[in-house]
Amino acid sequence: MEVTLMDTQKQATLELSAKENAFAKELFNAYQSHRALKESDWKDVVTDEATAYRVQKRFTELKSEEVGGYKVSLTSKQTQDMFDSDSPLYGAQVKSHFVQSPVTLHRAELMEPLAEVEMLFTAKEPLSSKDSLEDLLKKTKVAPAVEVPDSRFSDWFPSLSKYMVMADAAVGGFVVYGQEVEATRLFDHVDDLANVTCQLFHNGQKLKDGASSEVLGNPLNSLHWLVKKLEDQGQPLQAGQRVSSGTFLLPESLTDGEWKATFDQGLGAVFLNVSKD
Repeated sequence: MEVTLMDTQKQATLELSAKENAFAKELFNAYQSHRALKESDWKDVVTDEATAYRVQKRFTELKSEEVGGYKVSLTSKQTQDMFDSDSPLYGAQVKSHFVQSPVTLHRAELMEPLAEVEMLFTAKEPLSSKDSLEDLLKKTKVAPAVEVPDSRFSDWFPSLSKYMVMADAAVGGFVVYGQEVEATRLFDHVDDLANVTCQLFHNGQKLKDGASSEVLGNPLNSLHWLVKKLEDQGQPLQAGQRVSSGTFLLPESLTDGEWKATFDQGLGAVFLNVSKD
C-alpha cells in the first residue's frame, strides 16, 4: 500500500515525543491527585497547537473513560485577548464529568474552579462540517449549562498560556446541564439562538448578566467550528456526544455555596451546590 506524504505528515502529528508523553502523564497525575503543576516546569514542551492537541489526546486516553463530548473555549474577543489567541480551542471531556442539574460538587473534587454560563448541545446523530447552521439546529438537543473550568496548573486564570490550556483539555472540569429538549422546539430560526440571555446567582445574589451573542455571535457558530475542527483531526462528533459551546459572560470564581443560572427563551435553569466536605 502506497504511503503518501500527507499520510506521513498526519502520522507525525499523532506521535508524541518522550517529553510530551511525560507531560501528559503529569497532567493525569494532577487530575487524579489534585496536586497542581507549575507551568514553568513544562512551558518548553508545548509551543504550538499540534503539540498541544497531541498531549491533550494522550491525557484523555489516560483517563480510560469514554469521551462524553467537548467544551469550546475562547469564544469571545475578550477571552481570546486574555489568552493571546485569535480563534477558539476545544477540550475533550469524559462522560462522567457531564452531570445533570441539580448536583453537588465537593471541594475535594476541584482545584481552582470557575463558573461559566453556557448553552449545551447534544448531537442526535453524527454531525458534519458540511452541515449548515440550520442542519445543526435540526440535529441537536439544547440545554442550559454551567461549565466549571478547572486546571491542573496553579494560579492558572487568566495567565496560563493558550497551548497549556489546550494540552490541559481546555482546563476542563465539569459541565452541569439542565433539561435537554429538541432545539427546534425552542428555536424557530438559527438567529434566535443569538438572542438568549442569562443571569448567574451565588447564594441568592445576582452576580452577572450574560448573552449568547458573546459566543462567536451565536452558539451554533461555536458548534460548527468544533465539528469542522474535529473532522479535520479525524475524530468526528458522534451521536450522543455533548458540546458546551462557550461562556455567555466572563467567569466567576466558583466558591462554596449555592449557584444558579437562569435562562430565557424557555431554556430553564441550572442548580449547582459546592460543598466544603
